[in-house]
Amino acid sequence: MNDEIKNNFHQTATTLAEALPYIQRYEGSTIVIKLGGHAMTSKSSMDNFARDIVLIKQCGVNPVIVHGGGPMINKVLSDLKIESAFAEGKRVTDSKTMEVVEMVLSGSINKSIVNAINNQGGKGVGLSGKDANMIQCVQDNPKLGFVGKIQKINIDLVQNFLESDFIPVIAPIGFGVNGETYNINGDTAAGAMAASLLADRLLLLTDVIGVKDADENLINQLTVEEARELIDAEIIKAGMIPKVNTSIKAIEDGVRASVIIDGRVDHACLLELFTSHGIGTLFRKSFG
Repeated sequence: MNDEIKNNFHQTATTLAEALPYIQRYEGSTIVIKLGGHAMTSKSSMDNFARDIVLIKQCGVNPVIVHGGGPMINKVLSDLKIESAFAEGKRVTDSKTMEVVEMVLSGSINKSIVNAINNQGGKGVGLSGKDANMIQCVQDNPKLGFVGKIQKINIDLVQNFLESDFIPVIAPIGFGVNGETYNINGDTAAGAMAASLLADRLLLLTDVIGVKDADENLINQLTVEEARELIDAEIIKAGMIPKVNTSIKAIEDGVRASVIIDGRVDHACLLELFTSHGIGTLFRKSFG
């Protein structure tokens, strides 16, 4: 065995040893992970994500996956020649569009994530917010059609899975009291689920490194108050605002901390949970 191989093995063993206190710290806790962006764009990325999730579960942590799927929905709508418009940053969802959204989110995307987890030795189970009346909604805005605003989350079904070997994978589809089906923003659904489960962490995987300051440098941590000040100062802007607001609301509703992390980084979830430095931007009510 040459010196390079020995050094690689030694580094692996050192990394595992350094992870021990973090594994112990999160044992038995619930982590809600919003999967979207780059981590869903290729088989290799999905396999890497699934492997990490199975490892997290093996370490005694309870991951709950809530996923998006906007680009995949766009493609299917385009293939079917169904026009899709956006207003206020949300997809205008008429009845025909809603059928496609549910088919893609609860069908092909959800099952591909479940399959990836199962292929890595885990026990993924696919769910929709309609299952067991999990996510109850009302119409968010008449102009948006069947876009849902979450009113209530029933965690009984998810809780049962957390107390087993299964890993729930949830499509952000909700139901109305009159039988309507609603499209829900994936970040919003993940934040609401995390709050309902009183999760220790909410991880929002995205395609940027996190929140940046006015000089475009990564901000490693923010209190809720500091985050609001940066939004007011228009330093946090555009597409980052909904993710930050999701983090703020989740923390105010009982989640211990939320992190916006770069899903393009290999093993992003492991780096955040099981290393001393973490990645991305960490939100809490206060620090120190």
